[in-house]
Amino acid sequence: MTSSPEPSGYLARVSHHPSGVLPRTPLRRLPALLRCCHPEPALAVTAFVTALAVAAGHGPAGAAAVGAAVLAGQLSVGWCNDAADAARDTACGRTDKPVAGGRLSARTVAVAARTALVLCVPLSLLGGPGAAAAHLTGVAAGWCYNLRLKHTPLSPLPYAVGFASLPVFVTLGLPRPVWPAWWAVAAGALLGVGAHLANVLPDIEDDLATGVRGLPQRLGRTVCRWLAPLVMLAAVGVVVAGPPGPAGTAGRWLAVVAAAVAVAGTAARSAGRRSRWPFRAAMVVAGLAVTGLLWSGVGMV
Repeated sequence: MTSSPEPSGYLARVSHHPSGVLPRTPLRRLPALLRCCHPEPALAVTAFVTALAVAAGHGPAGAAAVGAAVLAGQLSVGWCNDAADAARDTACGRTDKPVAGGRLSARTVAVAARTALVLCVPLSLLGGPGAAAAHLTGVAAGWCYNLRLKHTPLSPLPYAVGFASLPVFVTLGLPRPVWPAWWAVAAGALLGVGAHLANVLPDIEDDLATGVRGLPQRLGRTVCRWLAPLVMLAAVGVVVAGPPGPAGTAGRWLAVVAAAVAVAGTAARSAGRRSRWPFRAAMVVAGLAVTGLLWSGVGMV
């Protein structure tokens, strides 16, 4: 049996360190740790839900509590994702990922995920037991996706549950808890499924090579590239048409702009196979849906 060549440079120093990763001070770990939490979607979702909390009638303190709980939940799901995918990302040569690139250990990211999850519980309970149950159900769905369901045809389900739980969390956390309107929950579920379809687009081939066969991977790149904007547009349509009363000119323009963004972002190929623009387009469409709520002044209750 021939022995493998000795690693050199950074890999050589890592291989001789007991932890499997070079020691770093906490401050030097922080940028890599923040990169692992998927900051773009985490901050976008937190901002959207905080805005919904304000629209639903939360005061400054209540909206801040909602935002803190959602941020903790998003951080826990993001870190859990990178910790769970460490071996796959390394096999695929994903040096853009801090763990696969050797800048951080999977154990450190897993500890961060568990810490954020623990913090998420009391922060969610600030809105009351019903609100906390709704939010923690959504966070649990995200963990289930990372640890198991992303490999199955049920992969869109955790996204649908996670996003649909957010308006429920907001309205059940009001001083007088109420259930949100059906269309707010339906729009959230559709936004989640659309975000899932767009998010996997850059990595479909790598996913298939490493045994990940969620629904988007089974459908294939071409189908997902066009199905994602249709699902996102359905979410915008629910937001525009769901509330009582006519949509008006503003609602129609919102739908037109959302259609342009969704189709342009998801159909783009020029930025390369790993382009994140489809997912960013999905976040913009989600933002337009939330903007429609705020602009029209129609609450979710």
